[in-house]
Formats: sequence, C-alpha cells, structure tokens
Amino acid sequence: MTTQTQLSSRTDDRAPEHPARLQWATLAPDVYKAMVRLDAAARKGIDPKLLELVKIRASQLNHCGFCLDMHTKDAIAAGESVERIVQLSAWQESHHFYTEKEIAALELTEAVTVLTDGFVPDEVYARAAERFEEAELAQLIASITVINAWNRFGVTCRLAPGHYTPGSLGH
Repeated sequence: MTTQTQLSSRTDDRAPEHPARLQWATLAPDVYKAMVRLDAAARKGIDPKLLELVKIRASQLNHCGFCLDMHTKDAIAAGESVERIVQLSAWQESHHFYTEKEIAALELTEAVTVLTDGFVPDEVYARAAERFEEAELAQLIASITVINAWNRFGVTCRLAPGHYTPGSLGH
C-alpha cells in the first residue's frame, strides 16, 4: 500500500494532508545535492544529539513541520529522550534538562535563527564561545545556518511531514 493510499484510507477525523507546492529537490537537483554536501560538512565534529536538538529548535522557530518530523525522529534514533525533545520549546524554563553547553547552543540557535535585532548579541556569542572550542563553534554556526536554509525550503514549498524514516536520505 502506498503512502498516499494509506493517507486517503484513514478512518480517523484528522485533516487531510496538504500536497507540496513544489518538489524543489527534483527540480533543482544540483542545489539539493550542494545542500546535502554542505549539511554533511557542517555537522563534522558536533555531537549528534546536540546537533539534533539545535535542528529541532530552529525548526520550531521557523515552523517547519517537515524538518521537525525528520529531526525529532533522528534525535530519538540517536538516543535522545522524548522528554528533552518535548521541553525544547520551553528550554529557558527547563534548564535542568540540558547541559550548560546545550543551553549555550540553544541560545545561539535562537539568536542566529531569529535576527530580530539584526545581529547576534555579544553576550549570546560569548556564552557559546566559552563552552565550545573555536573549530567546534564554527561548525555549530554552520549547522545552525544550514538548518535555517533547509527550513526555508521546507516551509516555502510546504513539504509535508510524517513520511520520514530515520536513516533514509535526508538532511
């Protein structure tokens, strides 16, 4: 049974799944391949669980359901707890779920993702710089930037969440 058949044969009262506006990865394959390579390069040297927390938090802020689905599943597959994933949207009030290094990464993620003031505040950058070696911090900044780019593709093209399986090709 195909996914589309499974969705159309549901007997529950959930709303129907919206179709994607555009299959950008198929239509711009060179860009997609470059993004995959950039993502792979950015993640080098970063703890996989920390990376997934960062990707989930940026995706929450950007309202990217497709990336939330993917990175929540990847985080669980990497051994992250459901409790810590659930608390991410309120991490400021749930500090005790995270390490100081994770808190600095989440704070930096928010500052880079939501450039309300047009810049990343010095104090946010300084806290991250205290907890990450320079090379690791550079990789973290690259990873935050890359997930924000993926989120913009997902949200703009209305990619539907729910079909990702950990370990399959993704970002």
